[in-house]
Amino acid sequence: MSDYTKSTNFASKDSLPSGDPLKIVKGTEINTEFDNIATAVATKADLASPTFTGTPAAPTASSGTSTTQLATTAFVTTALQALYPVGTIYSNISVSTNPATLFGFGTWVAITGRVVVGLDSGDAAFDTVGETGGSKDAIVVSHDHGGSTSSAGTHSHTTGIFTSGVSGSGEITSAGAIASSISTSSAGAHSHTISSSGSSGTNANLQPYVVAYVWKRTA
Repeated sequence: MSDYTKSTNFASKDSLPSGDPLKIVKGTEINTEFDNIATAVATKADLASPTFTGTPAAPTASSGTSTTQLATTAFVTTALQALYPVGTIYSNISVSTNPATLFGFGTWVAITGRVVVGLDSGDAAFDTVGETGGSKDAIVVSHDHGGSTSSAGTHSHTTGIFTSGVSGSGEITSAGAIASSISTSSAGAHSHTISSSGSSGTNANLQPYVVAYVWKRTA
């Protein structure tokens, strides 16, 4: 885009004395002026749907402006910095590029192997911003149980033999008398042993998750 620059100072010819050849307005001078005007007009942007070239500049609107005014790169950068202040967490599930390169501002540090938990002032584990804790492995899960029973099961039985007082139907009458007895042995002594083992707790605390690139703005 170029501005129109006049090649001939026609007003200066008026002060020249009569007969001075420079006082004459020449056709070539007029032609040059029209060519300059045509070039300037042709290189200007249209009012409707203009196509700019080079590095066009525009006034930067104040932060928070919401109008049809053009947004300069300076305005966009200021808006992004307000959207991503220091302490902001940024995550991306496919692009690993540091946000400083993506946004053009700030210092960003990668967060690896951790999830983010909301502040809870009533819970000592989550009552301070920035504190860390937790483990993906379960604690004290592998263990054993053991035990045994006593051998106090020894016992015996005695059975009597009657010699008289048996009725015709085979029932023992009250007049029966024990002639002799037989005892069983005490071989009932025995014992039991009980034991069990717990399984390993490796990775037992992992919640359902999705892996992403996570960054925190520190400056």
